[in-house]
Amino acid sequence: MTSSLSRTWQYLFSVVLIALTTTLFYFLRDFLNTTIVALLYLIPIGVVTGIGGLFLGMTSAVLSFFTLNYFFIQPYYTLSVHQPADLVVLTVFLIVSVVLSQLMGKAQAGVAAANAREQEATQLYELSVALTGLNDESAIAQTLAKQVLSLTNAEYVEVKLATGSVGLPEKTLPNRNADLQIPIQTIKNVLGEIMLWRAVPSFTSGEKRLIQTFASQTALALERAKFAQSESRAKVLEESDKLKSAILSSVSHELRTPLSTIKAASSSLRSNEISWDSPARVELISAIDDEADHLNLLVGNLLDMSRIEAGVLKPKREWNMLAEIVGGVLERMKHFAERHKIEVEVSEDLPLAPMDYVQMEQVFTNLLSNSLKYAPEKTVVRISAKVDGDMLHVILSNQGPQVPNEDLERIFDKFYRVTASDKVTGTGLGLSICKGIIEAHGGNIWAENLPNGFAFNFTIPLLLDGKPAPKLPLDSEME
Repeated sequence: MTSSLSRTWQYLFSVVLIALTTTLFYFLRDFLNTTIVALLYLIPIGVVTGIGGLFLGMTSAVLSFFTLNYFFIQPYYTLSVHQPADLVVLTVFLIVSVVLSQLMGKAQAGVAAANAREQEATQLYELSVALTGLNDESAIAQTLAKQVLSLTNAEYVEVKLATGSVGLPEKTLPNRNADLQIPIQTIKNVLGEIMLWRAVPSFTSGEKRLIQTFASQTALALERAKFAQSESRAKVLEESDKLKSAILSSVSHELRTPLSTIKAASSSLRSNEISWDSPARVELISAIDDEADHLNLLVGNLLDMSRIEAGVLKPKREWNMLAEIVGGVLERMKHFAERHKIEVEVSEDLPLAPMDYVQMEQVFTNLLSNSLKYAPEKTVVRISAKVDGDMLHVILSNQGPQVPNEDLERIFDKFYRVTASDKVTGTGLGLSICKGIIEAHGGNIWAENLPNGFAFNFTIPLLLDGKPAPKLPLDSEME
């Protein structure tokens, strides 16, 4: 309806323009010869052709031919032609006006086609940019639906894929069959379908072609997304296999050493060579106890690492006293620390901190074990803590060798060792587990070189859900 009304106005405009031109030339008829009038008539014909296209231009040319004959060629007000020269002028005018209409019509059609191609190229580019980097099929379907809806101004657009469908705009689906259906397919199979509802105006061939191109681009994006997901899964499996191999390789040796010690000590105790009152019996039992603690530490690290890798390490944050945790760890590790001097500067007056008691014990156990392993015997290992704003800052320093600056960040990576594994025992998981636990608590952990040694630092928040620890009642109040 709109298109036909627009065409009617164009015809009306052409008739009015020719009429106005004829009226103007009519009053100048005595001053202009027929040839000049015929040339001037080409101007409105060109204007009409530029506005309405080839068919309207041809109509204007024929109308101008008859008005030129009727008003400007003698005898006036008839269609008769008595002079051969006038007949030539009319014939040439008709030919020139028709040719002019055709040339301008073709030029206009060419400009329109170029604009349409430019618009299509722009829309394809926008779709390609929007689809770039998308690896989720629902996001791809959502993007395609938005682009198609913007392009066609349809009542409703639905993109169906194997994983689900997306409909835009968010309203009730029209109660009729789709007016246009375009498959989303590759050479091998169909991946989905684009369904559009727009009864009036009907879809043009250009729109259908562009939507089909959209479907092809979307098919490529879906294939790319599948490849990316497959590649990601393959990388995850590869990394998982590497991790398992590294753990098995490292742990098999680390487990064998304490097991061999326990086996040897228990065998000696079972033999008749050692009496119950012998001092060797105490040493063997102490060795069994120490190696059992060592095994417990190894197993605990493995379990914690598996939780970190699976993303399920969620600390049970409760208000705990740091001094109590440190004291428990030192009591349990007193046999390991016999050859070092341990200094503790953790006041019981420090505020309570929200932390997982067991996980924080694991952090101190791993950091202390690492310090005892690398620090020379009879040197000082110091544990201190202080309040730093809304954070609790813990420092565990030792007089061991310094670490190259380029290794300070990497020592918290899995299986990363600054010292060769044949010189220092361990699975290479302890520091990585400490980092995972501290970060799960919302804190930060780092290492630094000191003028006379090395130190581990970590911070944990003193606030839980934005609130500090509840104040404990004073002794006088309790009484």
